[in-house]
Amino acid sequence: MTAEIAASLAELLGPGDVVLLQGGLAAGKTFFTRHLVQALETQDDISSPTYTIANIYQTQRCDVLHVDAYRLSGAQEFHNLGLEEKIETSISVIEWGGRIVEAFDAYLHITFTAVPEQDGARILEVAAFGQRAHRLLAQFQKRCLREWL
Repeated sequence: MTAEIAASLAELLGPGDVVLLQGGLAAGKTFFTRHLVQALETQDDISSPTYTIANIYQTQRCDVLHVDAYRLSGAQEFHNLGLEEKIETSISVIEWGGRIVEAFDAYLHITFTAVPEQDGARILEVAAFGQRAHRLLAQFQKRCLREWL
């Protein structure tokens, strides 16, 4: 179901949209990102940017900036990476986004929580911050209701 949720969200995202992902190790953040980027039709290999901090994938719609903020100490260190222009022209998906949340005014925040004793099951909680993100969340909720209920 995580792959389907990622693909549904991908259909709504565009340049300048930011999605912050939060959850423990192996919670499904990279899995989610892989399916989101694949839904946007890419030829690129999608992998966790744990060591590189940022990967950029080319898709049919626009580039996707995939950041792993685990090793960043905060928003200032994130700004020092110089990714502002890329953020404006790409869809940004940031794992461990809670570490740098202060860097953004508008974003979707998705929290991944493993379900105890249900191997591979996850609860995804989605919240919106900022006007554009609230519109995205409303569209996403309508899409989810049509597709899964």
